[in-house]
Amino acid sequence: MRSKNAGIRDVAKAAQVSTASVSRALNSPESVRPELRARIDAAIRDLSYIPDAAARALSSRRTRTIGAIIPTVDNAMFARGIEALQSYLSLQGYLLLLATSGYDPEVEFRQVQNMVSRGIDGLILRGDVHTDALRRLLASQRIPFANVGVYHPDKPYASVGANNELAAWRACRYLIELGHSKIGMVAAVSANNDRAMLRVAGVRRAVEETGLALRPEWCLEVPYHLDDAREAARTLLCLKDRPTALVCGNDVIAYGVMLEAERRGLNLPQDLSVIGFDDLEWSRHLRPSLTTMHVPTDEVWTRAGEYLVKTLAGRPTALHHEVDVSLVVRESTSPPKASAPITQSIG
Repeated sequence: MRSKNAGIRDVAKAAQVSTASVSRALNSPESVRPELRARIDAAIRDLSYIPDAAARALSSRRTRTIGAIIPTVDNAMFARGIEALQSYLSLQGYLLLLATSGYDPEVEFRQVQNMVSRGIDGLILRGDVHTDALRRLLASQRIPFANVGVYHPDKPYASVGANNELAAWRACRYLIELGHSKIGMVAAVSANNDRAMLRVAGVRRAVEETGLALRPEWCLEVPYHLDDAREAARTLLCLKDRPTALVCGNDVIAYGVMLEAERRGLNLPQDLSVIGFDDLEWSRHLRPSLTTMHVPTDEVWTRAGEYLVKTLAGRPTALHHEVDVSLVVRESTSPPKASAPITQSIG
């Protein structure tokens, strides 16, 4: 029977390596040759060896734990990003510690305090709306962190994400190029959400460049919920003078808008064009399928993890990384009816 108290020497003996090699494989897996690491991993599995995390932390002053705080788990984009991050960190021998903030900077700060007390080595935060106390805490404890979902090359701390203002501008420009001049927006709540705020700014800039304006009654903010998105759509679609196209803060909001439009008997995209943001899996399966801005979520979170792992290892790495956001044209957008070509039948 396998020993319940297998130690590092047992692993070294089984893998026919030194204890130093086992230690390196556990603490800095990237520094060990793949074939050697595979032998050590096999010995660890065969012996059911569990490293003593407390002892490792004392010897290396590292817990090999990365914290991540997201606004909510009720968002498919966050779930997808966390899954990609965890997969990457696991390969690097790191544990992911997750918490939520509910878009509240004070709650986020308390969660950071809890994580720091548990010895995290690095931290990933969503966006760049944080309290000064949080920044001071991370600086005093010398804990590296990265903001994901935003790209701020002018800031002295790491960011990995898209230029949200430019991406939203591109989405709105596409609708303008289709011939739409009556464009509205159902945005996410912008309070403590710089990504949502920047997307509104991008749409506003695109509209104003055409000599128009983003009319206040055509721009509504809602939480990331289908019910709230449907309520916003109901408000807009009941207006006597309503938009012919809507830019949505994310795909979930777009789903709600499309559901409400369908319920009211509108034909999409002939009566209303809808464009989303994120490119969730469901977006290509809807009927009509959703035109949206594709955000490489997996890349964003994985690169944030890479930044922290390299920084903690003392290896050079870029402080900022901008990901490309691309327009995915599907069935939910078309020229407005007034711009449609007139055809005549010849009898």
